[in-house]
Amino acid sequence: MTKITTFDSTLRDGAQAEGISFSVEDKLNILKTLDKLGIDIIEAGNPGSNPKDIAFFEELKGVELRHAVLCAFGSTRRPGISPEDDTNLLAILEAGTPYAAIFGKASSFHVEEIIGTTLEENLAMVEDSCRFLTDRGVKVIFDAEHFFDGYKLNAEYALAVLQAAERGGAVSLALCDTNGGSLPTEIAMIIRELQKTIAAEIAIHAHNDIGVGVANSMAAVEAGATQVQGTFLGYGERCGNANLSTIIANLQLKMGYDCIETDGIQNLTSAAIKIAEISNFALSGKEPYIGKSAFAHKGGMHIDAVMKAPSSFEHILPETVGNSRRILMSEVSGRGTIIQLINEVDPTIDKHSEATTRVMDRIKALEYEGYQFEGAESSIRLLIRKELGKFKPFFEIEDFKTIGEKPVAGRAISASAVVKLSVDGEEAINAAEGDGPVNALDKALRKTLETFYPSIRDLRLTDFKVRVIDQGATASKVRVLIESTDGQDIWSNVGVSTDVIEASLIALIDSVEYKLLSDMERRVREYHLV
Repeated sequence: MTKITTFDSTLRDGAQAEGISFSVEDKLNILKTLDKLGIDIIEAGNPGSNPKDIAFFEELKGVELRHAVLCAFGSTRRPGISPEDDTNLLAILEAGTPYAAIFGKASSFHVEEIIGTTLEENLAMVEDSCRFLTDRGVKVIFDAEHFFDGYKLNAEYALAVLQAAERGGAVSLALCDTNGGSLPTEIAMIIRELQKTIAAEIAIHAHNDIGVGVANSMAAVEAGATQVQGTFLGYGERCGNANLSTIIANLQLKMGYDCIETDGIQNLTSAAIKIAEISNFALSGKEPYIGKSAFAHKGGMHIDAVMKAPSSFEHILPETVGNSRRILMSEVSGRGTIIQLINEVDPTIDKHSEATTRVMDRIKALEYEGYQFEGAESSIRLLIRKELGKFKPFFEIEDFKTIGEKPVAGRAISASAVVKLSVDGEEAINAAEGDGPVNALDKALRKTLETFYPSIRDLRLTDFKVRVIDQGATASKVRVLIESTDGQDIWSNVGVSTDVIEASLIALIDSVEYKLLSDMERRVREYHLV
């Protein structure tokens, strides 16, 4: 298997995405997640650009990584000065990372019109900067910015820029589709041409402006590139960067390349969930391989087929990437769907048994009341356990109250809540304020439970939807669907009532119960492994 070096730029290029602002602690946590996954090179940021990156590089000096090596980012020297006088290059040396990614213009248009220097001076800037760092023991990856646009405009000059970086000692040449507008056929053709004259390792750095960042990266590898750059979840400016989580899986599982270790590929989904959580970005669910819908089945015939032969409707086993199959409850699913979920709890029950009929009758009764379990499989799993007598509640709600109030100008708090509950006969009561009664209730519930179950601190709501399901005006029934995460898993729960607060509480209780049940089952598995 040909080794493909993985280069992750989430901490630098990903931080340029709209809506993302990493703290130093966020960066450290993402760094450790990527290292555990098995990423080869992690671009940590620009040590000379801002106080946050400067502080981060200071923190990195005390961090030991299991697999990855660190890379600092910066530009070639400025026109008209020597590398020894360039503060950006000196900051890279001060960072002390084994690698440096140095970007320089590979397009004659950008050289003359954007940075306003001569083509000859730009070549000198590239060569001087690479040699300055190389001579001081830093391995240089030259990022040829706007390379593909530059090559299509003036191929001779774009090639000359790469050759200048080679003369300066660059170990890798990253060909950047900076505007993200090139097609896979163009990428492959140009790389094949380059290999006739370029000896250094070729890397691909694709953007996703026309939706082909992953395809361009794969085409580049097929054409001879042996390093792939991207951000782990495709974060980046404009439409984002090439998504490494998809690229890695495609290259390794579909094309036979060696990207990360086997145990790393099995952590692909959990790493994605954790990085999304740290970034405060909700996964859509539609992400290839790692999305919660990637292996979700709804149609009855599809479900029947996939349970008989997974390959009938799944291109890989979900466990390969640490994901799991989801069987969705809906009006188009039947007894065969239910039995698959029941057998997760009790494999001895068949679809013709009294227990299966009892579960189905309970589901139908709840659907008549307004419940909808598609997308809320966590609630259906709890329901099955309760109907089979295989669930012991982790707590009981004794009482709750919410108080709404008009917030003082400039103050977000608009409600408070009190929750009284018991755990194994021991009562506890707590109050909390929130931005609305549901938020206050959520806070009060978790605050009360944390004393008994510390892992509740990891629980966070990521989505909250309310739908009116009949025409009773203000007395209408509402269905509340919430999505939760603990940084390792994502799950959804549903509640129905004529009172939106009660419907929310039903869903919140299910969410917490599912979290505690998952924790307990995880501990049991770990115990048996030991």
